[in-house]
Amino acid sequence: MVPIMYALLMLIVFGVINGERPAVVNIGAVLTYNSAIGRVAKAAIEAAVQDVNANETILNGTRLNLIMEDSSCSAFIGAVAALKVLNKEVITIIGPQSSTIAHILSYISGGFHIPLVSFAATDPSLSSLQYPYFIRMTQSDSYQMAAMANLIDFYEWKQVIAVFIDDDYGRNGIYALDDELTNKRLKISYKIAFPVGASRNKILELLQNSKAIGPRVYVVHASPDSGLEIFHAAQDLQMMADGFVWLATDWLSATLDTFELNKTHSLEYLQGVVGFRQYIPESQQKNAFESTWNRLHTRVSSSKLNTYGFYAYDTVWAVAYAINNFLDNSGNITFSLSNQIGDTRSHMRTDLIKTFDSGELLLQNLLRQNFSGLSGPILFGSNHSLISGNYEIINIYGSDIYTVGYWTNSVGLSFSFPDTSHTNRQRNFTASKALHNITWPGGMTKTPRGWIPSTRERPLRIGVPRRVSYLQFVNIFTNNHTVQGYCIDVFRMALKLLPYEVPHQFVPFGDGHITPKYWSLVNMVANNEIDALVGDISIVTNRTKLVDFTQPYVSTGLVIVVPTRSTKSSAWVFLRPFTVGMWCVIGAFFFIIGIVIWILEHRVNKDFRGSPKRQCLTMFLFSFSTLFHSEQEETLSTLGRFVMMVWFFLLMVVTSSYTASLTSFLTVQQLQSPINGIDSLIATNDPIGYQEGSFSWSYMANSLKIPKSRLISLRTPDDYEEALLRGPKNGGVVAIVDELPYIEIFLATKNGFGIVGQPFTRSGWGFAFRRNSPLAIDISRAILKLAENGDLQQIHKKWFCVNNCNIHRAENSKPNQLHLNSFWGLFMLCASVTIAALLIFLLRAIRQFIRYKKAKSDASSITSCTKTIYNFFDFIDEKEEAVKKIFKQQQCSSQPEAS
Repeated sequence: MVPIMYALLMLIVFGVINGERPAVVNIGAVLTYNSAIGRVAKAAIEAAVQDVNANETILNGTRLNLIMEDSSCSAFIGAVAALKVLNKEVITIIGPQSSTIAHILSYISGGFHIPLVSFAATDPSLSSLQYPYFIRMTQSDSYQMAAMANLIDFYEWKQVIAVFIDDDYGRNGIYALDDELTNKRLKISYKIAFPVGASRNKILELLQNSKAIGPRVYVVHASPDSGLEIFHAAQDLQMMADGFVWLATDWLSATLDTFELNKTHSLEYLQGVVGFRQYIPESQQKNAFESTWNRLHTRVSSSKLNTYGFYAYDTVWAVAYAINNFLDNSGNITFSLSNQIGDTRSHMRTDLIKTFDSGELLLQNLLRQNFSGLSGPILFGSNHSLISGNYEIINIYGSDIYTVGYWTNSVGLSFSFPDTSHTNRQRNFTASKALHNITWPGGMTKTPRGWIPSTRERPLRIGVPRRVSYLQFVNIFTNNHTVQGYCIDVFRMALKLLPYEVPHQFVPFGDGHITPKYWSLVNMVANNEIDALVGDISIVTNRTKLVDFTQPYVSTGLVIVVPTRSTKSSAWVFLRPFTVGMWCVIGAFFFIIGIVIWILEHRVNKDFRGSPKRQCLTMFLFSFSTLFHSEQEETLSTLGRFVMMVWFFLLMVVTSSYTASLTSFLTVQQLQSPINGIDSLIATNDPIGYQEGSFSWSYMANSLKIPKSRLISLRTPDDYEEALLRGPKNGGVVAIVDELPYIEIFLATKNGFGIVGQPFTRSGWGFAFRRNSPLAIDISRAILKLAENGDLQQIHKKWFCVNNCNIHRAENSKPNQLHLNSFWGLFMLCASVTIAALLIFLLRAIRQFIRYKKAKSDASSITSCTKTIYNFFDFIDEKEEAVKKIFKQQQCSSQPEAS
């Protein structure tokens, strides 16, 4: 007997060494038999092994021997089952369907160089980098979560609530969804993690807590065996009604495809649910397999074929093709003992489990597979996962399940499944902009808003600061706790424009003696202690990092207020519009113009002749009477009229400027302070006042670097007035820095103060909400409508324009004085014209004098220079008419002599 056994052993060894195919190859499978996926997968794997063994062309005479163990949905039992399978020298393990068990089995199989091919472990964290011998024969949840994020973004929902099973499969799937939503600026606002095997009461408790949260979009990522309990609990809590949105990953379609139940009964609590199903393209192979499933149906009890059954069937064929390629390449199936894993002291002798010597070669053959299976094209990527990423989008309504669209990794959302020939081209965004009509929970066909700001059971908690001054903005009555004011009216009017009701309650903050610090109220919103903050809240940078603000309903900025004085009581105020130099130049021109006009008119105008006293008086009165256009003397000479024309134009400009400047001196208040802007305020060392609780303190201390010791806190407008009147030398302040709306009220009630300079910050007031609150967006739109239709202005007039809306702005007196620099061009023009006219007159007079001299004297006579000058002045003093008469007589007397 011993020689026979020895001979058989030598024959087997000789056959292996010479490359002969083994008669049997062991493959293992670790499944959870009593599960929705396991029951179908077990039958599909067994059917696939039978079909492979029945087809002699696949392995060329070698048969597959399937060794299957039950993991009982336990990671520990699954690990023990895997060791049992490995102990029987399998070269591949199929399964498991649980991602949690797959993590452990990937460690074990990798240690023994045995490829682990899972048809249902969709956990995205099962990476080939961490588990080099793990192969995913299905679609990763990373594809599905990208599809889910695309669907959420398509319907413009900003926040969702994630409901998931608290294991590796559930947590890692939601992590992937969170990443995809973040890329689209969306977020998971609340997570409901229920334990594996959670009771109905536990699920009810977790869902009940989520009803207090604003979002109404639920994403359910559970297992097919326990996920339906979530919808049962939601129906009990009346959460399958109008306004709710329920989205489910592909576990729901796998459950509905597996169990053959009465549709009217089983789908009653799933009305309006939208889910995903892994897309299986139609093919002859698929139709043939579905037709033969009926004979397998009795072995799988009430289970029907689902998508994971197709993947399980294709997994066996992929393993068979890989083994055939492995054997064709003279791959020898040999094992060797390894001490990498093992403990001889334990009850299970893992040190006796052998390592597959050619595991790496078989792994590469598996990854190179490229064929068409029941589930579609079988092709693996560099991450050892199936390349696909195609899903159907289903909608449950009535007693049917409708396909409302598709999602592919290359195109996105679309009405119909896109042509695969275009999968590598640029995405067709036009085709991915819509889906078929969906019926939502409650029978609604209109897309739900996806969130509610509040309910009557839990109204929106709105914080309101209890101010001690400037009650026009926010005023809280202690006796009846009512709230009113400009900010409150704007908020209430904005709420009326929303297309939905927002139950709310105002929560006052502050003791009524000190205005609360606004940054602490903003932090309360950020820390979810209150839902919103309404009041005179400035929108500044550090606050926008914590909360979301609405569109500003008031434009504001920091301004400077100083004491002012009026110049109305001054006796010499009429001299202030012009500087001393300007007055001197104007006076000089009056005398010059008077002299020049006298010179030009003296020879031709009798009004400018007479005794020397009369001529001096005429010259003086004429010059100044031109200021009022009341001169009695008329200019007759052409040159005189030309000079007067330019002189009148100069007077018109100067008198108009003087009138405007004098008006401003008599009406505009003037400064008592040397401060004329923020630069001069910073340059001083005097105290500066600010409103208690305002952000102006942090701006001046942190941004402008003003020493904190200079900043004096003030509460009320009376404190403002007292501090400004006392001044910096008497314990007061040199100026007050505050926001423009407060200063407008202060100036409307207090006299003797004004604004200097321009606002040196630009900001606004808004309402603060939690980060990513959709209500902030809707309120912003409502504020814009209020501004467009004029309601915002009407509210402003109601509170601030009872008497007047004018702002008292103080100006420095020096810039209002008119300097010579502003008019030197005009004076230069007038002087040039005057000098030119005077020169023309003199040249003309000299010409006439020479002619006159020739007529009166002999050519041989010699006259002294002094006498000639005296004679010239005497000539000019003569009337031009008499001179012309002499010339005419001389001309008449010379004509007879010539004849």
